[in-house]
Amino acid sequence: MNRVTSTAYDSPVGPILLTFVDDALVRLHVAHDGLDLARAEIAQRLGIVPEPDASVGRGLVAQLDEYFDGARRAFDVSLDWRFVRGFTRAALEATRQIPYGEVASYGEVSMMAGAPRAARAVGTACASTPFSIVVPVHRVVRADGSIGEYGGRPEVKEYLLSLESDAMLAETLLTST
Repeated sequence: MNRVTSTAYDSPVGPILLTFVDDALVRLHVAHDGLDLARAEIAQRLGIVPEPDASVGRGLVAQLDEYFDGARRAFDVSLDWRFVRGFTRAALEATRQIPYGEVASYGEVSMMAGAPRAARAVGTACASTPFSIVVPVHRVVRADGSIGEYGGRPEVKEYLLSLESDAMLAETLLTST
């Protein structure tokens, strides 16, 4: 039987519940509606209440700290894709190809995922990702360049894009002097 654990992380964009099955991340949930609701939702989806255990998520917590400090560009964590199927997975995998500090349109991601006419499906995939932040769906924008939604919280998407843009600018300034 798999071990299901969770830990809370206090981030600049709100409380985050990290849930793992064995050592793989199964859900990163920015819990704007509270950690208790996030815990209940994941328990219902998995059919088991995750046991609190900060040790399992320690590596990801350190990576999140580095990311929010502008020092980490990508995450190195095993992902448990049980909640993701078919084109949704292809779209989410494609978003992982968008470089840190850059954006791509829903249409561009649909082409990267092998379905050029599936821009709306990319939007659905991004909205339903179980791996927010770690799989950078916040880097996907509308064709006109506007940022669009992000779990009903466009200000979070704006914050993440700004964080990455600022880190890139700081790096450019450091290397040019």
